[in-house]
Amino acid sequence: MLTIALYVAAIVAANLTVAAFGPWVSPINAFLLIGLDLALRDRLHEQWQGRRLWPRMLALIAVAGAVSWLLNPAAGKIALASVVAFCAAGLVDTLVYQLLAGRPFLQRSNGSNVAAALTDSLIFPTLAFGGLLPGIVAMQFAAKTLGGGLWSLILWRMSPARRTPA
Repeated sequence: MLTIALYVAAIVAANLTVAAFGPWVSPINAFLLIGLDLALRDRLHEQWQGRRLWPRMLALIAVAGAVSWLLNPAAGKIALASVVAFCAAGLVDTLVYQLLAGRPFLQRSNGSNVAAALTDSLIFPTLAFGGLLPGIVAMQFAAKTLGGGLWSLILWRMSPARRTPA
């Protein structure tokens, strides 16, 4: 339950800070909050695999977007961009994560995070800010990739199931 709450809270916090401060804060959010979400998504994939994974993930993304909008209706465009980007990134993440089945968690997580980070970094700022911003896309991609790697390592180290190799 804590993983679910953290996942939604990180998306909401990222959406609301981008709505309040604009595109310049998105690379910071990408490292701290979206990197966390990328790693948490992989944990949830492990927990829910074969048990209605997609409906559950879509519900979490929709709830995070709705909570963002309810807390700040002016953040509606940001929340919508977030929902679309997270859905697309989630599809890519799941595909790559499954393609890496049989490999240690950190390889699966980081491999899928890189692909999802690229997808999210292209879609979110384009929709949220009304056009392709190459500098923001590049900074977000780098930050999400590094943040996702750091968070996946932290989550792996905290996991009681880490008896399997990284």
